[in-house]
Amino acid sequence: MKKEELKLLREEGEGYLVEFKEKTANIDKEMVAFANGSGGKILLGISDNGNIKGIKITNKLKSQIQDIANNCEPAIKIMMEEFDDILVVHVRSGEDKPYSCSQGFYTRIGPNAQKMKRNQIIEYFQSEGKVRFDELINLSFDYKKDFDKDKFEKFLSIAGISKVLKTPAVLCNLGVAEKQEGKTIFNNTGILFFAKNLNACYLHTTVTCALYKGVSKANVLDRKDFNEDIVSNVDHAMLFLKQHIPVRYEFDGSPKRKEIAEVPFGALREAVINAVVHRDYFQKGANVMVEIFDDRIEISSPGGLVKGLLEKDFGKKSVLRNANIANLFQRMGYIEKMGTGIIRMRELMAKAHLQAIDFQFTLFVTAVFKREYKKIKTARKTSVKTSVKIVELLNKESHITIPEMAEKLRKSTRAIEMQINKLKKAGFIKRIGHDKGGHWKVNKIK
Repeated sequence: MKKEELKLLREEGEGYLVEFKEKTANIDKEMVAFANGSGGKILLGISDNGNIKGIKITNKLKSQIQDIANNCEPAIKIMMEEFDDILVVHVRSGEDKPYSCSQGFYTRIGPNAQKMKRNQIIEYFQSEGKVRFDELINLSFDYKKDFDKDKFEKFLSIAGISKVLKTPAVLCNLGVAEKQEGKTIFNNTGILFFAKNLNACYLHTTVTCALYKGVSKANVLDRKDFNEDIVSNVDHAMLFLKQHIPVRYEFDGSPKRKEIAEVPFGALREAVINAVVHRDYFQKGANVMVEIFDDRIEISSPGGLVKGLLEKDFGKKSVLRNANIANLFQRMGYIEKMGTGIIRMRELMAKAHLQAIDFQFTLFVTAVFKREYKKIKTARKTSVKTSVKIVELLNKESHITIPEMAEKLRKSTRAIEMQINKLKKAGFIKRIGHDKGGHWKVNKIK
């Protein structure tokens, strides 16, 4: 430390990164506070108001300070620097937070070391990943009453796991349950995957899907909340997207036509899975959201980026917030390889010659897929034309099927079904007889 730097520190006074102390009393709580924060400097031999008092620097003093750092839990890394009769103790920001001393847990609030209260400590452990939601045991979940055997059997089938052992043993091997005093006790991963009624356990595990008219949330055209189980939530969200995203068909001469979605379903599926797998399940005031606007599709996951992952490394490095949940999704083939989902999403968008996904990082991680807004407005205007063409077809071919109409009009079967339902409700057409062998009747409008 240079003389000019010391002068500047004294003039600026104590702060978030600087602490003045005349003696070593309570230096352990200052070390802990800095280690739990962004690190900092403790200047021994300077009073609170910045006056130099000096301290006798000896090997015994430095050894004493090093022992204090080592006796913290876990040990704190420090470096000491002498400047005349001032000893500067450099405290690194800890890599294994939170840290504590004999007096408790402390954090740095402005220029002060403040003792952490119970809830602060809990939040700290959660934010640092020391406590994982998916690994927490839930004693209120009753294996005999609340466990869904059918969901479990379906999982085993999809994952290709042979059920050689009894169900409790398989559950324990999967890391979703454990044996305690002869009882099968579930953790939250097991509940998210295999609960008969997930709503009875957790409400914030819901995936909310919404379709809006326009580019804001003012007019809701359709909304669904899914909370059956964590896997079904993904599947239902994808069905919702497929119902509301236009597709077109390409004919390349082969017997089977090629269906091309406006936004690649593969990229959307990866985004939905990522949102469900990597969300912060300790945050109970928000759901995973899948929202369709005229100009974009937004898929958002509560909790922001996982601790330790920087924005610049997003999509390049993998840091798992819910490793247990991710493991089961990987076993099912929903996740092919850890850390490659974002890369696949970007590749699918590039291959489709679409705009790159806009990833936004706040208290949520949001993937924004841009849509062709003009095409959406045009599609609404042309829906009337489609209805007219359907009526013309039915007048000519009363036995025509919906798939045949879709092929002739170059529309998706879903789009044709929607128009057919509108025409039926309006009284323009009527179905006579069953689906097989029946026919369409076009009513005369007075």
